Amino acid sequence: MSEKLIEGDGKAFLVLLLPISFLIIFLVSTWKILLAIIVLIIGFNLWQWYQWQQWSQRVNPIFHQMIRENQGRLTPMDLAIRGNFSGTMAKRYLDGKASEFGASLINSEDGGQSYYFITASILGNILDSSEPVKELPAQPVVKTARSLLAPPPPTPREEEPETESLPKPTHEQAKQSLEKQLVFGSLIQSELAKRLNVYSSTVYKRRNDPDFPEWSRSRDPDGIAWTFSEKAKEFFPLDKEG
Repeated sequence: MSEKLIEGDGKAFLVLLLPISFLIIFLVSTWKILLAIIVLIIGFNLWQWYQWQQWSQRVNPIFHQMIRENQGRLTPMDLAIRGNFSGTMAKRYLDGKASEFGASLINSEDGGQSYYFITASILGNILDSSEPVKELPAQPVVKTARSLLAPPPPTPREEEPETESLPKPTHEQAKQSLEKQLVFGSLIQSELAKRLNVYSSTVYKRRNDPDFPEWSRSRDPDGIAWTFSEKAKEFFPLDKEG
């Protein structure tokens, strides 16, 4: 009985030994070829990585410009159209940038994806829009000469003897004040919101809309259309009705 067991174990050992022997002989005979194949694969992968890094360096200026233009929000299609390359490459590039800068991935209603990169200027605008201002009465920018020349009515505390009243402004001073009111400068978001009698967040959401000038004109007390400058981050008047 024991002899049969020993004979069976010996046959099983031979069955395992033969494939191992053939494998060792194959490796000894072809190790140079296998090593060359491994070196070629590693070299090809390194070359592809180098090519991708060089391509990414050319795309970086386009990416930075679009981040400023689109307030940090970008889709693979936007980048592919601007850079004139495939959507697959654009998505791979944005995935890498999202991992590098910790961007947020937003799914739209139509099934697309948008990458949202937060910059210092965008964060400042978000914080500004998160503090709504109270509804204030519209303040006209231009005042008439009569209103400038007429002194304000005194309050009960300001009522004093006529001999101690403040001197009235001269004609030259009134003219200079009127000129200052007629020279329109730029306004920041909160200032324009007060002028249009809306919340600051409303101006922030609508400032890049194509119809923003007409919308602001309809709410401006003097019928002035306003436009937003991405470079200056301020609002400038376009014209004045009438």
